[in-house]
Amino acid sequence: MEPDLFTAAAEERQEKDPTASPLAVRMRPRTLDEVVGQQHLLKPGSPLRRLVGEGAGGPAGPSSVILWGPPGTGKTTLAYVVSKATNKRFVELSAITAGVKEVRAVIDGARRATGGFGKETVLFLDEIHRFSKAQQDSLLPAVENRWVTLIAATTENPYFSVISPLLSRSLLLTLEPLTDDDVRGLIQRALTDERGLDSAVALPEDTASHLLRIAGGDARRALTALEAAAGAALDKGEPEIGLKTLEETVDRAAVKYDRDGDQHYDVASALIKSIRGSDVDAALHYLARMIEAGEDPRFIARRLMISASEDIGLADPNALPIAVAAAQAVALIGFPEAALTLSHATIALALAPKSNAATTAIGAAMEDVRKGLAGPVPPHLRDGHYKGAAELGHAQGYVYPHDLPEGIAAQQYAPDALKDREYYEPTRHGGEARYADAVEWTRKHLGRRRS
Repeated sequence: MEPDLFTAAAEERQEKDPTASPLAVRMRPRTLDEVVGQQHLLKPGSPLRRLVGEGAGGPAGPSSVILWGPPGTGKTTLAYVVSKATNKRFVELSAITAGVKEVRAVIDGARRATGGFGKETVLFLDEIHRFSKAQQDSLLPAVENRWVTLIAATTENPYFSVISPLLSRSLLLTLEPLTDDDVRGLIQRALTDERGLDSAVALPEDTASHLLRIAGGDARRALTALEAAAGAALDKGEPEIGLKTLEETVDRAAVKYDRDGDQHYDVASALIKSIRGSDVDAALHYLARMIEAGEDPRFIARRLMISASEDIGLADPNALPIAVAAAQAVALIGFPEAALTLSHATIALALAPKSNAATTAIGAAMEDVRKGLAGPVPPHLRDGHYKGAAELGHAQGYVYPHDLPEGIAAQQYAPDALKDREYYEPTRHGGEARYADAVEWTRKHLGRRRS
């Protein structure tokens, strides 16, 4: 029997005994209309709907689809729905455990099934980024000859992790992280649907809120935790899943933290102020609280990027690249691994030398603009590329700095009202010391007087 083949017999067993499969499997959507989230992929006439035969012309599109998105956003679900909607065999392989031998076995089986029974096969290959180039090459004949409908899933950027020949033959669909509302809707469906818990137990609001924090936008994690907690409550003879029961089941204490209330902003503020104060241990504490509360990792990463410019700036020019890299990594991998990346960035920012000179500089410049201190651009700096500009005096007298030995031209750049204004006042903390020397040298050579 082929690996992980979702056969008709398996479906029949599930119908006879719904509890035989995990809740996440039982609640797997049967149609695209039951899929939560990903509405940008499910619009009428979208490539995904055309792939399952909806819309004019029936089934259409490539024989290979790559689904790119964070864990728990529905990649396996979409592959299964495609197979059901098109009445195709569904075979699932994981690139973690499968190799070329297993792939070829599935492809050979698909060719036999197509020839003997006329039933095509959907091959779902999870974590395709773990396949080597040679292993991915082995998929090309099946894709080109349409022996299978390949649906590959990855949490990593496919432009870096999938070979170009396969990528060029595929429809790339980007899945977005599920919102709390998406996951809440899925939980409510699982509580009442006969395929799920069939109203056997209730879920109070405080427990539901903590379950959402645990899930962190991962549908599979939410349903797994719900199933375990529901089983524990029913074993105790309790009519509802209490917060304590959920905590005991998932071995995670409920952090008193409302992502929409004061705690959300208080803890985030404390994180940034601890980084600003160079207290790395306090910063890690507040980061841990945010992670354990199920805070959106992208929100944390955004705050770190802001802090890198607001509180560090040119005192450590590497701070912003580190924060940006962390944000990109978080978007690709999600929790739980994203906690490591956020810790990496938080430690680097907390221990970096600090300067708010970039913050105060742009603040002072914007304040002058608001006061009306703008004025016309000096004529020699205006655009002189269009016909008639010379007659207006535009760009006349402009000195090209690269033509001078020192690469700096002593000419007026700011409007008249601001020609002697100095906004950037660098510190001598860390790497900003060299910028302090540079600004002193350039202002001297520009002939500017100190304010």
